[in-house]
Amino acid sequence: MPRMTIITEADLRRIVTLDLDAVTCIEAAFEALATKPVAMPPILRLDIPEHRGEVDVKTAYIPGVDCFAIKISPGFFDNPKIGLPSVNGMMVLFSSKTGLVEALLLDNGYLTDIRTAAAGAVAAKYLARQDASVATIFGAGVQAQLQLKALTLVRPIREVRIWARDQQKAEAAARAIKADLGISARTESDPAKAVAGSDIIVTTTPSSEPLLRAEWLEPGQHITAMGSDAEHKNEIDPSIIRFADLYVADSLKQTCRLGELHHAIAAGLVVEGQNFPELGEIIAGIHPGRRSHLAITIADLTGTGVQDTAIATLARDRAKNTGAGTAFES
Repeated sequence: MPRMTIITEADLRRIVTLDLDAVTCIEAAFEALATKPVAMPPILRLDIPEHRGEVDVKTAYIPGVDCFAIKISPGFFDNPKIGLPSVNGMMVLFSSKTGLVEALLLDNGYLTDIRTAAAGAVAAKYLARQDASVATIFGAGVQAQLQLKALTLVRPIREVRIWARDQQKAEAAARAIKADLGISARTESDPAKAVAGSDIIVTTTPSSEPLLRAEWLEPGQHITAMGSDAEHKNEIDPSIIRFADLYVADSLKQTCRLGELHHAIAAGLVVEGQNFPELGEIIAGIHPGRRSHLAITIADLTGTGVQDTAIATLARDRAKNTGAGTAFES
């Protein structure tokens, strides 16, 4: 009889961490998206506005990979008020050959956190200056801290500034970063001052109003915008898309529909249908990345199903190697 493995969040936290292997895994997924006939349907989305809730379903099949994942990812952003996490969910891994379920990954959003942070590292690896050492993070949640940790894997980060609407959360994040990474971390109540002199700026919020203004930017900076994963979300001034020397999408089809690019098109700042490179094309050498030390670059990361299949496959392989999870006969 076919066997299915159930892997809990506790197991996944033990066997899959935010490390260079995870970054390489996601880097390869982006490259596959640019170089292989990956099947990745549009995101299925359900909104529950009265509870600030949203549910995304993502999937992708990568030719040559023996399985594919379907991820169900709810985000209910009022949950912290009642003592619950805002993000949870699960991934189901199927055999690409038979369609049978191989594994149920009860990650409660953990694998999404890891693959999202790893994507930020990949973007910085290919778009930020090699000597980038000062980072500014907009947001103070789990992803804000993970994005910074991911940056330290690919760039010599020595200083971080944290801006968030909630100053107490920002201060807590700064303390956690100091304790975890041993680098200088401070809060900044003025977002313009937080950006000044920074090399890498990462936005990690569910904001529906721009937080980052074009007039604050300086030559040589790189921006990773990763919170705008729905049509109503907008973290950066749309004019930044036109102002930047290089705009890069994780998936151009997606960013035209729900990323920061979507808002620039709606504002008439970018012509609908205008071509932009994808991150995978830069990884594969199909399109050049940063052209100069003074260039301003931006990565628009909306989250792709190919990332979910990649990280779920990594988790399955590590579970097999370590004996993690509980096997059931189906």
